[in-house]
Amino acid sequence: MKRRILIVDDDLAVLLTLKAVLELHGFEVDTAGSSAEAFARMTSNIYHMVISDLRMETEEAGLEVIRTARRQAYDPATALLTAYPPTGEHWRGQRRNGEPGTVAGDVEDWTGADADSLLIKPLGTGDLLRQVEALLIRHADARLRPKNSVSKAQESGLQAG
Repeated sequence: MKRRILIVDDDLAVLLTLKAVLELHGFEVDTAGSSAEAFARMTSNIYHMVISDLRMETEEAGLEVIRTARRQAYDPATALLTAYPPTGEHWRGQRRNGEPGTVAGDVEDWTGADADSLLIKPLGTGDLLRQVEALLIRHADARLRPKNSVSKAQESGLQAG
């Protein structure tokens, strides 16, 4: 089964380039040129990952796409794509596990602003593929972790009793 990715960006060149690269490496890719188009695609399709440009028709459009993706029952991995990496404390966000996230310091450790990851443009092909694969793996592991914790707790209870 191919992994499906939705890429959202108002820059057609970026959109088509990312789509071509990811499709050449075995992903099924849908695109949206606006947040409204992305909302429609997310409600009528299921995605393993949603990647959205941060700045599109408004400064908040990309964040709204990510927030909408996180509310989907299929729980996709999410990443913001930007040529303008955040700086300063005003980019305080919350991670999926409920812990606070900030961009203070190293952008590589950034997980705030409601997304799982931040992709900085321009991205080389190898870097894009590594980051997408790593994010998909981390996201799948995180989804399994609560199930495994419950199973181990139940196992411990059965062995103790």
